[in-house]
Amino acid sequence: MKQSQAQALLLTATLSIMAGCAGTSSSSPEQGPGGTIAYMVKIESSEPGARVEVNDDFIGKTPVDLRVWGDKDGTFHNFGASDFVIRVTPVREGQSPQTKVFRTGGWFGQEDRIPNRLFFDLDQKNQGGFTVDPGKPRY
Repeated sequence: MKQSQAQALLLTATLSIMAGCAGTSSSSPEQGPGGTIAYMVKIESSEPGARVEVNDDFIGKTPVDLRVWGDKDGTFHNFGASDFVIRVTPVREGQSPQTKVFRTGGWFGQEDRIPNRLFFDLDQKNQGGFTVDPGKPRY
């Protein structure tokens, strides 16, 4: 009888510890400025080590995790700019810079959803007047 009581006690203790661990994990997202929350975006490229810039600020080399402050509906927040620009610079000769532009809304404009992962193919070539790197807008 003592062995079954010890087993029951051990089982109860194990379940209590597991429940305690589950209860202590934070399920609420990290809060940011202007009522935003944090989203993590994994940025990768066809060749590791490519320079990554976000809105003209260097953030690291691929692969890199980017924290984006977005709205609770999963879209980019407008912090005064209509676009959120991610640019990846080639690692070696023969590769092309790649840019992805996301809309942040503002003045009833459409907002893009924040992706979980972005992949940049540095070996993608420009074709017939089309450029994968639009450059900076002129205002």
